[in-house]
Amino acid sequence: MTHFTGKVAVVTGAASGIGRALSVELARRGARLAICDVDLDGLAETEALVKGVGGEVRSDALDVSQRELVLAYADTVAEHFGGVHLVFNNAGIAFTGNVEQMSFKDIDRVMDVDFWGVVNGTKAFLPHLIASGDGHVVNISSVFGLFAVPTQSAYNAAKFAVRGFTESLRQEMINTQRPVKVTCVHPGGIKTNIVRNGEQVEGLDHDDLASSFDKLARTSPQKAAEVILRGVEKNKARVLIGADAWVLDKLVRVTGSGYQRIVAGFSRRNGL
Repeated sequence: MTHFTGKVAVVTGAASGIGRALSVELARRGARLAICDVDLDGLAETEALVKGVGGEVRSDALDVSQRELVLAYADTVAEHFGGVHLVFNNAGIAFTGNVEQMSFKDIDRVMDVDFWGVVNGTKAFLPHLIASGDGHVVNISSVFGLFAVPTQSAYNAAKFAVRGFTESLRQEMINTQRPVKVTCVHPGGIKTNIVRNGEQVEGLDHDDLASSFDKLARTSPQKAAEVILRGVEKNKARVLIGADAWVLDKLVRVTGSGYQRIVAGFSRRNGL
C-alpha cells in the first residue's frame, strides 16, 4: 500500500516530460489515472507506459485553455471513476521573446495555457476533490515563478500567477477547513521538450534556444516526478525541484530585487 493506492489522479499535459513521468510513477504506486493532452500521439505512448506497469488509465484529448471543455471533462472523469482525489495541473507551453517584439496574441496564448489552464483545472475539479474527503491540488509553477529573466516575460507572468493563485488557494482550504490539500511546484531545469516544442519571436534561432536549454536542464522528468510525489505525501506547500531551483530561490531571498542585475548580466554574457 502507498499513499496513492486506489486514489484517482488526473494529470494534464501527460503526453511527455513531467506529466508522463508523473502518470507512470502514480500508476506504479497504485493510483488510477485520468490523463489528457493535445498531443494525441504522445498521450497514446504515455497510456501504453501506464498500462505496462499495470495501471488503470483513461486517456482523453483536452486543451486546458478551453474552459467549458475542462469543466465537462472533470464531470466525465468523476463519473467514470466514481470520484477524484488528486489533480496535477501540469500542462504548459513556452515562448521566447522581448516584450517589445511579442504580439498580444503571443502573450495571450502563454497565459491561456500556463495560467488559465491551471485555474480551469483547479476550479473544475475542486468540487470533486472536496466531495472525495481527501483531495489534493498540485499546480506546476516553475523556478520562473520565483524569479524573472529577460525574454520570458509571458512565461514569468503566468508562472508567478500560478504561484500566487495556488498559495492563496491553500490558505482558503485551511481557513474553510475543506478536506483538500494544496501544493505549488517549482521545477528548475528539467530535461523535457518544452523549449523545443515552444515558439519564439522572429529573428531568434529555435535550435539555438533548445540547445541552450538542454545544457541547463540537469534533472530528469522521472526524478522530478519522485520529488513531486514525495512533497504531496508530506503535504508540502512548496516543492522545489533541482539544485538550480534551490540556489536561485536562495539568491532571490538574499538579494531581493538585486538578483535582477545579476541575472540580466548573466543572460547578456551568455546570449540568452
